[in-house]
Amino acid sequence: MLTPIPCLLMRGGTSKGPFFLADDLPADPETRNAVLLSVMGSPDLRQIDGIGGGDSLTSKVAIVSRSQRPGIDVDYLFAQVSVSQRAVDTNPNCGNMLSGVGPFAIEQGLVPAADPVTSVRIFNVNTGKVIEALVPTPSGEVTYEGEVHIDGVPGAAAGIVLNFLDAAGAKTGKLLPTGQALDIVDGIAVSCVDFSTPIVLVAAADLGISGHESKAELDANAALLARLEAVRQAAALRMGLGDVSASVLPKIAVLAAPARDGSISSRYFTPWACHAAHAVTGALCVAAACLIPGSVASRLVRRRADQPDRIAIEHPSGQLETQVDLQAAPAGEPPVIRRVGIVRTARPLFSGQVLIPGTVWKKAG
Repeated sequence: MLTPIPCLLMRGGTSKGPFFLADDLPADPETRNAVLLSVMGSPDLRQIDGIGGGDSLTSKVAIVSRSQRPGIDVDYLFAQVSVSQRAVDTNPNCGNMLSGVGPFAIEQGLVPAADPVTSVRIFNVNTGKVIEALVPTPSGEVTYEGEVHIDGVPGAAAGIVLNFLDAAGAKTGKLLPTGQALDIVDGIAVSCVDFSTPIVLVAAADLGISGHESKAELDANAALLARLEAVRQAAALRMGLGDVSASVLPKIAVLAAPARDGSISSRYFTPWACHAAHAVTGALCVAAACLIPGSVASRLVRRRADQPDRIAIEHPSGQLETQVDLQAAPAGEPPVIRRVGIVRTARPLFSGQVLIPGTVWKKAG
């Protein structure tokens, strides 16, 4: 009466969830989504009847397959499984879960390992963009032990470099979906930027807060959350994304000058609650925005003269560092951002089979 499905539970960056080979899941999206809801135990705030962790950061799924695209190793589809609703969203991407795709692909035999580093070129099905993952593989084997520490994750592990290539216009086709770096939306100055993921950027001071509050403080501020949602929905219309009342895109980030030695402070919303740390795709977009003249971010960023390409983003759990590769652009034009790199870590947590009721899906054969 139960259907077993092979899966590998992994931590990717500051998120975790099951990784599946696409061939082990239903090809039909509606049936696949029903399977994923059952796997995670949604809808239920505790996800007690599944393997989800009762939090949006632990209710994520990665689906990987060998790619048929020229120059690409694997295709990666990210699915955000709602904790409280019967909903699976494949519109956004997740850079944290992405950090586990390279190791997973190598371990599953989809990509041969090199020595000492294996390059895995990943096509993100959600955005249509390509990411290069550089995975440590000394002696041709994936290693997870190392000295890299990322804020929001205890301990240290092997660093996985993610290079996001030509990620501008991931959802809207434009780095600046409204055509300008600054807009007045619902009476407040915002920057609408689409790099790796579309985000509405707002200065904390314009909302009457410092931008250095904790997640708990921000989540408890009902008036602020309502204000942010109104701005997000209004900005989405200008970005050409339509009615987003039931969609997690675009995200919204509240920015401030750094409080410590970082470049800028960001409180990233998912979008109806503050992220405990910071989404990778969101960090890439914030970093890109810092280099766009006239944007909300450019007014707040503090860049180091000795490291102009480094953008370190402060968040509730610490800091996240990015490296931006710029190409010169004509005067008055937004910069051409060739790639943004970031270092993450990942680790397998459990390998086996997840069991779902056969009434949800009975796998043929």
